[in-house]
Amino acid sequence: MQSAGRLMRGAFAILGLVVVSHGAALAEPADAVERTDLPIVTLATASQTEIVARVPVSGSLVARREVQVHANVSGYEVTEIRAEIGDRVKAGDLLARLSDAELTVQLAQAEAEYQSGEASVRQAESQIANAEALLTEAVAALGRTRSLRSSGNASQAVLDQAIASEASARALSEAASNGLGVARAALARAEAARRLAQLNLDYTRIVAPVDGLIIGRSAERGTLSGTGGEPLFTLVAGGEIELAADVIETALNQLRPGDPAEIQVAGLGLVTGSLRLIPAAVDPVTRLGIARVSLQPEPGLRVGLFASGWIITDRREAVTVPSSAVLSDGTKELVQVVSDGLVEAREVRAGLIWQGRREILQGLRPGEKVIARAGAFFSSGDRVRETP
Repeated sequence: MQSAGRLMRGAFAILGLVVVSHGAALAEPADAVERTDLPIVTLATASQTEIVARVPVSGSLVARREVQVHANVSGYEVTEIRAEIGDRVKAGDLLARLSDAELTVQLAQAEAEYQSGEASVRQAESQIANAEALLTEAVAALGRTRSLRSSGNASQAVLDQAIASEASARALSEAASNGLGVARAALARAEAARRLAQLNLDYTRIVAPVDGLIIGRSAERGTLSGTGGEPLFTLVAGGEIELAADVIETALNQLRPGDPAEIQVAGLGLVTGSLRLIPAAVDPVTRLGIARVSLQPEPGLRVGLFASGWIITDRREAVTVPSSAVLSDGTKELVQVVSDGLVEAREVRAGLIWQGRREILQGLRPGEKVIARAGAFFSSGDRVRETP
């Protein structure tokens, strides 16, 4: 009987364990159902990344400094062309020649006039020397005659003649001096005429005033110089080509000279540069200002090409989250921070957007997790679970 009682008690104990185990098995699916009922969200981690502030620009390539080469003498035939569009030239290089036959004759005439002027000056100087000698002799004779007259050895008539001779010699000396002045003035005019003739003859050689790239040429053989008013050649000084960029008026205060630029040039690709000039005025119709962006030298740069790109106004490291994680109701901005499955709607101060991420200036620390999308459907205190 005791053995039978022990067996029954053992059986009930086993049955109790089975019932308890079965109860635990029934309770576990209930917890699992409760967890699967939580909304699934995609979380993103706030991280320290680079943020770039930039201003869009677009426009055409232009010469930084355009130099026009005109003929300084007009009405002379172009006899030779020595440069073409696209040539790079040095200052002083010959670009074209004009007919110089007439100007060569004019220079020879001016040279002859100058030599004649020199002879006239020498003649006037000789006349002055003679006049001064006569004046010296007349002064000495007058002195002797006055001495003789005072001693009674010369008549008054002789003294009067000596006085007249001295006056005549003095007048002749003054006239000779004036004649030298006239001769020297004529020589100066002849020298100016000779220099002008030489200058005009030199102008028949059309030369490059600066180092540069030729981008325009109207000179043709047989045409006359200076008749149409157009430059014979147009150069880009130093070959420097830059972007004349349209900038919206609201972005002008962000720009500073020297800001780096990344420009896409049609048919060439990315060209780097820097902001050289900030717009000094804004078009009242288009509300655009024109900035000048210096570009790094590239063989493919051509005046007139279209280009667009960005001027980089700031580059910094900052806490960022996906742009879609930042919510706004018009008065404030917030993100839905998730910690241990619990949602916290937190107000933040947001900044720039860069490559799909939004800068968080205040209110969020690196490493915190936020709801990346559809955060507007949740409120503080909601429980969620992360997408596996």
